[in-house]
Amino acid sequence: MAEPGRGVEELLERLNEPQREAVSHGAGPLLILAGAGSGKTRVLTHRIAYLLRTNQSRADEILAITFTNKAAQEMRDRVELLVGRAVRAMWVMTFHSACARLLRAEAPRLGYTRSFTIYDAADSRRVVKKALDELDIDSKRFTPRAMQTQISDAKNKLRSPEDYRQMVGSYFEQTVADVYEHYERDLHRMNAMDFDDLLVRTVNVLELFQEVRDRYAGGFRWVLVDEYQDTNHAQYRLLQLLAGEHRNLTVVGDDDQSVYGFRGADIRNILDFEDDFPDAHVVKLEQNYRSTQTILSAANAVVVNNRGRKTKALWTEIGEGDPIRVRETDDEHAEARYVAAEIERLVDEGTSRSEIAVFYRTNAQSRVLEDMLVRAQIGYQIIGGTKFYERAEIRDAIAYLTFLVNPQDAGAFVRVANSPKRGIGQTSLSRVLAHADALGVPVWDAASEPERVTGLGTAARKAVGRFMSVMERLRERAERGAPAADLLEELLRETGYVEALEAERTIEAQGRLENLEELVRVAREYEAIAEDPSLGEFLQQISLLADADSIRDDEGLVTLMTLHNAKGLEFPVVFMIGCEDGVFPHSRALDEGTLEE
Repeated sequence: MAEPGRGVEELLERLNEPQREAVSHGAGPLLILAGAGSGKTRVLTHRIAYLLRTNQSRADEILAITFTNKAAQEMRDRVELLVGRAVRAMWVMTFHSACARLLRAEAPRLGYTRSFTIYDAADSRRVVKKALDELDIDSKRFTPRAMQTQISDAKNKLRSPEDYRQMVGSYFEQTVADVYEHYERDLHRMNAMDFDDLLVRTVNVLELFQEVRDRYAGGFRWVLVDEYQDTNHAQYRLLQLLAGEHRNLTVVGDDDQSVYGFRGADIRNILDFEDDFPDAHVVKLEQNYRSTQTILSAANAVVVNNRGRKTKALWTEIGEGDPIRVRETDDEHAEARYVAAEIERLVDEGTSRSEIAVFYRTNAQSRVLEDMLVRAQIGYQIIGGTKFYERAEIRDAIAYLTFLVNPQDAGAFVRVANSPKRGIGQTSLSRVLAHADALGVPVWDAASEPERVTGLGTAARKAVGRFMSVMERLRERAERGAPAADLLEELLRETGYVEALEAERTIEAQGRLENLEELVRVAREYEAIAEDPSLGEFLQQISLLADADSIRDDEGLVTLMTLHNAKGLEFPVVFMIGCEDGVFPHSRALDEGTLEE
């Protein structure tokens, strides 16, 4: 909590000169070019505190945006240490969380209810697959994943199905246009949005409704954005709409750390900031507090020749440090043998395995190294495996809860109606969905009267009836405000889900049960901290949570990961393998017009 009477001078005294300049900047656009390890989070949080302590802003006039839930929580915690309870009135969150919060209030203007479902990548892919099937398109030739990638890219660029169709130039693009249109229609009919829609629909509602734009752009008089180099066009447009009038936009980023072009990030957003705001004040944070000068000099030498970059040179007071060692080997097998041998030597000399990491450009590079580590009996972990919220049993439990909240969600119905197996096959599910479509009613209503579904066999009719009878009881509990954790435990028992896993009597089934117990704990933790807990809000938090399975330092495992996953992490000992043309830099990054690696 902030100490009473802590002054502005005390806030600024532990900052270096460029940091103080950024923190104390007044009104108007501000670009903070923050090199790696230069204290950018410290600058952002102190700037927020400075705005409050100098009475330039109220807490509820501040919108602070970052990309990950972890970064948002860290920022929120640090701001609370500086300003105390005032942080609760601010919006300190990710782009997607902020958009979801806004849309819960404004979605009815776009034809959705406030209880719309948020579809993650797997949910979206299922809807894409359904579109391919219904359009009679070969899903082996035009895979759901490929279609999904193209649709996501279009949305990141704010291209509607109609916009996309006008740009088609090949049979593949024509197919994408057909699938995109069908996919959007299905999503809207199911009262659902995918992750990209959270941004797109927020931009839509701000552009279409002046009163909405006035409310939010006028309400958030100060907008601060972290990792600006990673913003895509939709995020760029959103920020323009929110800050275009008052222009009190602070962006922090580093064009040298732009690594998410494959996700739609547009480096031009940060490079062109001074064109968008000719009167922008620019501050460079070049003092590094993390690395040795040897590391920084090497990094500077690598990026200095990149085209169009903002000039900056990182430096440190830490000292020169250990030299960088370069080892040339005959092939990837010799390289892996060398790395394994070096790890063994380091461990024998007292280095913990958890202090050692191996980075590579693509996941495919890990296989040979894994073989060598197994032979050497060196324990390791790969970051980027199956995430908690992507596990089948967790997705099933969330789908059950989702169907209770959103009776129009056909995707949730299809996922859980026969999980565990209860005699409701795919054909029966399709007939229930077709009946709902024909009548124009939510799938819940259609399934609640299975005797009216054309072509549904006697056994399937009884199975659907029993399933919906259980769901009706659970829905009544949900509508009476039952806590999410209690409801979750109850549905797992009453639907037979736990019983089915217990009957398997396998280690895998036991692991799934433990995962479900963990989900119940997540729900209890949510209820303990939420101001006004509800099942809908709990599901929203789960949908937005990009769970990164924690790195287990205490298990003494060497960590293997791609360079993209390594961004922002620190290890005392690092091996970078595959540093050769065509691998790193990757051959795809050598094309003209692509951001250099």
